[in-house]
Formats: sequence, C-alpha cells, structure tokens
Amino acid sequence: MALKFMTAEEAALLVKHDDNVGFGGFTPAGCPKVVPAAIAKRAEEEHAKGNPFQIGMFTGASTGDSLDGTLARAKAIKFRTPYQSNKDLRALLNARDTQYYDLHLSELAQMLRYGFLGKVDVAIVEAADVTEEGEIIPTCGVGIAPTVCNMAKVVIVELNKQHPKEIRGMHDIYEPADPPYRKEIPVYTPSDRVGTPYIKVDPSKIVVVETNQPNEGSPFAPIDDVTMAIGRNVANFLVEEMKAGRLPEGFVPLQSGVGNVANAVLGCMGENKDIPAFNVYTEVIQDAVIKLMKEGRVKFASGCSLSVSNEVIEDIYGNLDFFKDKLLLRPQEISNNPEVARRLGLVTINTALEADIFGNINSTHVSGTRMMNGIGGSGDFTRAGMLSIFTTPSTAKEGKISAFVPMVSHMDHSEHSVKIIITEYGVADLRGKSPIQRANAIIDNCVHPDYKPLLREYLEMGIKGHTPQNLHCCFAFHEELAKSGDMHNVDWSVYNK
Repeated sequence: MALKFMTAEEAALLVKHDDNVGFGGFTPAGCPKVVPAAIAKRAEEEHAKGNPFQIGMFTGASTGDSLDGTLARAKAIKFRTPYQSNKDLRALLNARDTQYYDLHLSELAQMLRYGFLGKVDVAIVEAADVTEEGEIIPTCGVGIAPTVCNMAKVVIVELNKQHPKEIRGMHDIYEPADPPYRKEIPVYTPSDRVGTPYIKVDPSKIVVVETNQPNEGSPFAPIDDVTMAIGRNVANFLVEEMKAGRLPEGFVPLQSGVGNVANAVLGCMGENKDIPAFNVYTEVIQDAVIKLMKEGRVKFASGCSLSVSNEVIEDIYGNLDFFKDKLLLRPQEISNNPEVARRLGLVTINTALEADIFGNINSTHVSGTRMMNGIGGSGDFTRAGMLSIFTTPSTAKEGKISAFVPMVSHMDHSEHSVKIIITEYGVADLRGKSPIQRANAIIDNCVHPDYKPLLREYLEMGIKGHTPQNLHCCFAFHEELAKSGDMHNVDWSVYNK
C-alpha cells in the first residue's frame, strides 16, 4: 500500500477540537515538532474566530518547546499527562488553566489500553524511516509511541531526515499482554532484546509529513563544585558498599534520573576506577553515558531515549558501527518497568526537590503547591531497585532555601522507599534506622551547616513518640520562605509562646 504524504498544515487538519492526541518521544528526544506547531497555529486561528480548539495530550514524558511550548502558548491544551518541563506549560498548570494528571511513567501505556484516560484519536510520532508495510522506525526516543500508534485512528508520522535510516536495529519494541494474561517480561540482562526493531501499524492509518528538524537537545550546564561533590560522594559510597560486600564485586546495572546533577554523578562514577565497567538500565541516556561508553567504562545502556545534546547525537549517528550494539531504546513501559528493575537489582539514583529529616521526599511541588515538572520515572525505580539513592544540593537560591525541612510540603516518596540521601556534604544511610536515627543521620551528614541548629531545635520540640513531629510548627520553614524569602529567619520562639 502506498503511503499518504501531506504537509504539516494538512496533517494538522486531521486533529479536531476535543481530540485526545498521543505523542511519541521521551524528553525532547524523538518528539514530533512541525505538526504540533501547525496544530498550535490552527488553534490560534480558531480562537481568533471565537471558536474553541483544545486537545488532550498524552506524551511519554517532557517534550521540546516546539511541542509543549507552542501548544501551551496557543492555549490549545485541554489536559496533559504525565510529565512536563516547559515554563509556559508549567505556568498554565499552576494557574489551573490546563488540567494536569501526574503519574508514574511506567503505568501510562497500560492505563491507556484499559481506557482509564479516554480514547486516543490521533497519534503523532517522529521516525527515521517508515515502510509501506507499516513498519515505523522511531528516532532517538520511544515513550508511549507503540501504544498510541496501535490505539489511534490516524497515525501522523514526521519522517525526519536528520535521523539516518541506519539506526534501524537500535530499538526493541515490546508491549506486554494486559492482565490477567501477562507473563513475565523476559528481560534478564540490560542487553536482552525481546521485541521488534520497529513499531508495526496498519499502513492504512499512516500519514507521512517529511521534515528536516534538528533535535532540541541543549548542552548540559558546566559542572560546579556542588554537583561535583555530590557526584564524588555517590561514587565513593558505592565503592564502600562493594568493599563491605553489600554490592557484588562486578557491580549491578545503574539507573540515573535526568539533569545536571545526574549527569555529574555518572561522570564521577566513570572516573572512579574502583567501580568496574557497568551496564545502565534507565529511562534517559545522557551525555555522560555516551562519554563513558567511548572510554569503555559503560558496557551497555538500555533506555527509553537518547536525551543527549545535539553534538552528542551527531557523534552517535556518525559512529553507528560502534554504538549500535551498545545502545537499546525501548518503550517506557519496559524501560521503567518495576518488575524488570527488581529482577536486575538496580542501583537507582534520582533527584529530590525537597526532603524532610525523616527521609520523605518531595520530587514535584515547590512549597507544596506549585508543580515543577512531575514525578517522572523516579517512583518506578525507587521502590523496585535494590538500592534507592536520592541526591540534592543542600540549599537553593543562594542558601535562602534549605533542601531539608521538618516535614515535606508534598510527598512523592515515603521514608519506606528511600534508602540513601546524598548531598555535597555527605551520605545519610537510612537503612535499618528508626525515625529519630534517620533524622540524626540526615542532619549530621547532609544538611547545610547554617540549618543544622534550626533542625536540631525542631527535633527537641517534637512530640515524644515514634516520629517526633510537631504539627504546630512543622511547616515553619515554608511559612518563613513565603514571608521573608529566607528560611534562615525561622524563629522557634514564636511557636513556643
């Protein structure tokens, strides 16, 4: 069957007001670009005529500005799930001008197939190749593309010439059967291939839009002293765990979250020669992984996307003979699957926005109210990994905000899931400790020196019990931030009157 070709503007006409649209990709990697921009322009035109035009959005995770940003600025988003990082979209969510549903990334595909979130009318995905038989080769990110392509009535494929057809074979597309007929997901090592190298779709549903758009992969910020110290503390801790026999000498696969701190942690692990060359089983493969792979420090990396800078993706595409048997991209339902994470015995490393002195983690909400990005895959890995680590700088905003507070203003990961917390000051090992022991370990090892006295005073004020909280003043740090802009100014005497 001959494929149908259209312009982006023509393809945008296939999307109707109130449709639910599923997008491929994961982070800006692999996300469609020109059709979302055409949809945004159409929405603006309809709004100018006084007509409503909004769509529901399902994505793998965050996307690029050409997708989330353009649609947000056009006021074209009815609801959005599951993860975002765009400033304009974030503003809409926090103003409640767009509804947002945050959830664990591994759950989305199954929830869509079960119909919990409504139908998928249109799928829009980016591809390096598409055949007349309906075989779609994703680019550098997969996300929920297989599920939304199968469910949608129309599949718009952005065939992007920036990505070579020769990446065919770098993907492992596998959808498990839905309960109660699901068998184990047969991934026993990070390099196991269990699916097909393409997404198979009924070719009669496919519309092709030819593009030549570069990735929106921005370079990472230079590593500063704080992120370097965090990275070294993580690496040194893992070396000590191996020496103590709590990690095998050959190490275990590693999962690492997104961002500059995560990239620095990976870099420091690669530099520490007491850590043997290791495998990665994660959601996002970042610049540091590719660098370590070239140095022989990372043997194999399985993920959902190549969330790398444009310079690095060009390096990968220019050296496919080297990288093709060392990289594997999967749907997030597999890359983030708790069953596989538990089986492989992952060391998981994710970033905390805020932690309390008893080990609870806030990954998502500033001061408990304003959504930052979303929980992402951190929950998928934290509860299922062999060893769950959270990293964070001890302070933010030039020291005016402490990352450690008496009680988190929003909880995404409870003390039961959090095993290790690491800052630039040190490591708090929370395993086997009671609440008061956890609090002492965190204050002694992770809290900025400016805030240690305040948090020790809070502990003394706590109601005597298993967890010595004081509900009268447990949010004093947040109240002071709202009042004066500086948590240093907390005065416990105000609460003791």
